[in-house]
Amino acid sequence: MNRVESNTPGDTTSTISLSGIEAMDGEATGQTLLPDRAAVEQLPPGTALLVVMRGPNAGSRFLLDSDLTTAGRHPESDIFLDDVTVSRRHAEFYRRGGYFTARDVGSLNGTYVNRERIEEHPLTGGDEVQIGKFRLVFLTRA
Repeated sequence: MNRVESNTPGDTTSTISLSGIEAMDGEATGQTLLPDRAAVEQLPPGTALLVVMRGPNAGSRFLLDSDLTTAGRHPESDIFLDDVTVSRRHAEFYRRGGYFTARDVGSLNGTYVNRERIEEHPLTGGDEVQIGKFRLVFLTRA
């Protein structure tokens, strides 16, 4: 696991380097990235990965390696998504016994899993999570 830091105090996120990420021609609205399954299998046990598929920062990867991971526009969020379509405190990801759950925390624009607005929803590998105009894919070991 690598820690990525910017010049903004408190703007720290966990990321993991993956080999085998291939960029493919995307639609005019965004870039599509397909992570290699072998790279996902290298994830540490009990962790998962969120990969930004569309939106600003397409290709960014966020390692879910703690029991609670926050996402939002607030610079202290674990997953910092800097766009006006994202609430300061938008969503949370919980790890419970090796399983992950996404939960909206009262965001204005909502949190979506597979294009359905959710309050709380269990995640499975391949699920698409939408936070504002960011579309992320949830990846976990088989």
